[in-house]
Amino acid sequence: MPIKKILVVDDSATDTHMLGEMLKKNGYSVITATSGEEGIAKAKKEKPDLILMDIVMPGMSGFEATRVISKDSETASIPVFVCSSKGQETDKAWGLRQGAKDYIVKPIVENVLIGKIRSL
Repeated sequence: MPIKKILVVDDSATDTHMLGEMLKKNGYSVITATSGEEGIAKAKKEKPDLILMDIVMPGMSGFEATRVISKDSETASIPVFVCSSKGQETDKAWGLRQGAKDYIVKPIVENVLIGKIRSL
């Protein structure tokens, strides 16, 4: 399934803007959410083709939101890429155990991200 619409879930306006511009430049439609809770709601409403999920956010963490999205029958088919500054191997392993398809450490390198999206 070709990826067209991507949901970016991140509480950092700077990171959201940079990711959004990177994705739009490569032909993707972008939706944003600033919290795990909003990300879950938008995933159900908008049915994006991919979710880019930050981890450290106020309220529900990206790990928790990824777990909810990957277990809910409405959203389980949507791949989630964790995009976080938390780069420890334990963080990566935990993110993948929550249902993420991939784990990308910030700062995001454009050709790496786009390559991973295209390989889905």
